[in-house]
Amino acid sequence: MNERNIPLTSAEIGSLWNGYMNDSMSKCILGFMLMHIQDEDIKSVVQYAYDISSNHMDTLTAIFESEQFAIPNGFSEEQDVNMNAPWLFSDTFCLMYVNHMAKTGMLIYSGLVSMSYRDDVCNYFVQALNETSNLYKQSLETGLSKGVIAKHPYTNIPKETDYVDSKNYLSGLNPFSNKRPLNVVEISHLYQNILTNSIGMHLCIAFAQTSPSEDVQNYMLRGKNISKKHMKIFTDTLLKDDIESGQTNVGTSNSTTQTFSDKLVMYHMDLLISAGMGNYSTSASTSQRSDLMINYERLAFEVARLAKSGADIMIKHNWLEQPPGTKDPKRLAKNKPKG
Repeated sequence: MNERNIPLTSAEIGSLWNGYMNDSMSKCILGFMLMHIQDEDIKSVVQYAYDISSNHMDTLTAIFESEQFAIPNGFSEEQDVNMNAPWLFSDTFCLMYVNHMAKTGMLIYSGLVSMSYRDDVCNYFVQALNETSNLYKQSLETGLSKGVIAKHPYTNIPKETDYVDSKNYLSGLNPFSNKRPLNVVEISHLYQNILTNSIGMHLCIAFAQTSPSEDVQNYMLRGKNISKKHMKIFTDTLLKDDIESGQTNVGTSNSTTQTFSDKLVMYHMDLLISAGMGNYSTSASTSQRSDLMINYERLAFEVARLAKSGADIMIKHNWLEQPPGTKDPKRLAKNKPKG
């Protein structure tokens, strides 16, 4: 059968739709950053990220047109970005943002590859994964060369193997007993969640101070406070084992001019929240101390409540674009013409 005659599966339709939404949003954010970045090394990284998203949209549009697939509205630099707005993000933040989004993209694209069947769709996501991996490497190398990448904590190299010899290894809830020291897997996830919450917190601050909507302002400030609270919990957990969590100063300006549409910033936070909840789930499943697992579950529930509030705001203002779905047979039967 000719490739073009092979119908897209529901997974492929959803993956392509989400890809277009995310890349159209990324183009808006990155395009604005490129207007203000002074550091040429950082600018080249952001330009590469922008070019990736732009090329993705061209490829996706071609697939949609060949399939007579309704192209999502998504976001555009004409409607969703004020390119004349003042500087909002520091150069360092722009680099950290691209680095973080590349990490998120690698996780997303690896999952999308595994849900693709048609050669053209599978090849597209494999290429997107490779491009995003290269973007991550480029942003990492640039950050390391400038000393702005905060590395995970160092620990001693193991000289021998060992086995768990007591159930106490898994405990951690009893406040009257000493908790065992963190292992390297637990440390890595605690620190990674500090970094991701830091990016989210700074975005919430920037979006809150530049949005004209009280609903969005309050939502972003709530998100900022949650990120700050979670960072403190993870940082304090590390400090109890004398492990410091050095962070890079990645600030935003004090501009209050609306820079991005409220529709875009709410969608962006929804995307970050989804990725964050996935991080918490992975962290909980790989942590062996019970207090850590309980903490991740508790904090994930708090983030889920924030996501629900965000969805309610987007629906209220008609900002939430609906993914493709199946037809409701009951509604079709009820609304069919009387004959």
